[in-house]
Amino acid sequence: MPPLLMYLFRQYSKQVTKGANLVFFLLFVVGVGSAYFHSTLSLMGQLIDEIAILWVIMAAIAVWFPLRHMPKVFNGNRQMFQRVVIPISIISTALCCVIPEINAFVLMMFGAPVVCLLIAEYRRSRVWRVRSLAIRCALIWLCAIVFWTNDKFLCKAVWYNFPYLHSGWHIMIFVSSYTACVLFAYFQVTHERPELGAKLRYWPREGGCWEFWGIPYVALDCIEPEMMACKEKGLGEKTV
Repeated sequence: MPPLLMYLFRQYSKQVTKGANLVFFLLFVVGVGSAYFHSTLSLMGQLIDEIAILWVIMAAIAVWFPLRHMPKVFNGNRQMFQRVVIPISIISTALCCVIPEINAFVLMMFGAPVVCLLIAEYRRSRVWRVRSLAIRCALIWLCAIVFWTNDKFLCKAVWYNFPYLHSGWHIMIFVSSYTACVLFAYFQVTHERPELGAKLRYWPREGGCWEFWGIPYVALDCIEPEMMACKEKGLGEKTV
């Protein structure tokens, strides 16, 4: 899956930031770490899985955190912000090894600020395709949380003999995480590089049921050599 995502985001990674490829690669590492953990149920496997998730979150924050919500001390300088995120990630990685039992709960807490940022950006957008994808992302994330909570606290209950929610959790959290990446990548281009004419599209095709079952990605309609023509025509989806 990550190689396909890198392919779909090839315009974005070339024109905006190659950090997207890093996030997608780390998603692959999460998948490998999760498979290793669930096949061995070892402490090492748990740490590999959870540390990989931590680095996906920190990498996504470094790449896509909205400039308008960035603390004023950074003065809108993303590179300075990223230089601060790196040592925080290293320290957090070390802390993961101190009390592994609480890692899952701490990682889950990252979802709250992400949802808050998503709501703030959702309110600014006037593009229905973007707003509907944001709603779907939030609903899938909520379902994933419900599945994880039930699996965590009710899986061993005698009256609740349904051990397959955990697999559903993995599927839904991946879908919601990738969808959030797409949305924040779109918001980044429309707010920071509006001249690129960002469009939300679906693979393998547009329209119909593919807007539900397809894979969303960010396309750029106004890249060279069409840049000047797009500026003159005013292409690109506008946000308020």
